[in-house]
Amino acid sequence: MKALRFLLLRREAGIAVMIVLFCLAVGSQKPQFLTLDSLRIILLLVPLILIGAMGQMLVIVARHVDLSIGSILGFSAMVTGMMFKFYPDIWWPLGFVLSIGTGALLGLVNGALITAFRLPAIIVTLGTLNLYRGLTYIISNAKQIDRQFVPSALKSMSQTSPILGIPWIIFISFGIAILTYVFVMHTRLGRQIFALGSNPVAAPLRGIAVNRVTLLVFTLSGALSGLAGILYASRWGFVNPSNTGSGFEFQVIAAVVIGGVSINGGVGTVLGTVLGVLLLGCVAAALPLLGIPGTTQNAIYGAVILIALLIDRTVRRQGIASLTMRAGS
Repeated sequence: MKALRFLLLRREAGIAVMIVLFCLAVGSQKPQFLTLDSLRIILLLVPLILIGAMGQMLVIVARHVDLSIGSILGFSAMVTGMMFKFYPDIWWPLGFVLSIGTGALLGLVNGALITAFRLPAIIVTLGTLNLYRGLTYIISNAKQIDRQFVPSALKSMSQTSPILGIPWIIFISFGIAILTYVFVMHTRLGRQIFALGSNPVAAPLRGIAVNRVTLLVFTLSGALSGLAGILYASRWGFVNPSNTGSGFEFQVIAAVVIGGVSINGGVGTVLGTVLGVLLLGCVAAALPLLGIPGTTQNAIYGAVILIALLIDRTVRRQGIASLTMRAGS
């Protein structure tokens, strides 16, 4: 009984209930939403957001935020797309190395600026958001990488696989989530990220190298955005300098805060983040069926972020009040 009560009180249980209720509500109006075809659509909507959310979760847990991930995705995808265009005979898996490496380098630049100059992450990444997007235009000469330049083998990763025909891109994204769980729960560095976010002042006193951990989380966030970049080319078959990755940061941040990651740092789980991503995927898949314009998605994401922040603040206040009452008694 206690175990059941513990599970029901967890934030993840509330998100899971929200997903079920939302799907049932939409399904009551549009029964086709509760079909395997609809599930496939949802699962194809979430991989890029899920990969980005794993990196953003680590950044926010460490009490920072990375607004540049959409531009990193776009820049990494463009660099890789240009390699495929100008070197069509190159071994296509090298695109993963280039895209992830490019993203990691840009993330490292973010972390270096933050640690070297003691600047707020939100200001630095707001600047690099525009810087990296501008560089994408410059290197591409504002020209799109068309579908014929993206290797067929790469595009097929978003269409099928030998395992029940489920696209590889879905396996990759959930595999990243599993690796992130292992990292945060079973490694010293993973625990240090949570310790840093919980109390940045006390972290150095506990032997935590604050600058190194900060550099790590931003580099990982950049690397995962780079991975999302090449998978974007796989999913859509082209790379456009103006819209590839545009708005990606808001989708990812919305998923992370819905998943219970505290914007104040130190609190968050991989499972909660995965559920937050799935909820956004359900919303994105439901909008066209309900006849709601896709342009309203950003408004919905913004509202969701605000609601999640209010819930987080309420939960924190109740927790502090509970501790105060216990101390007084």
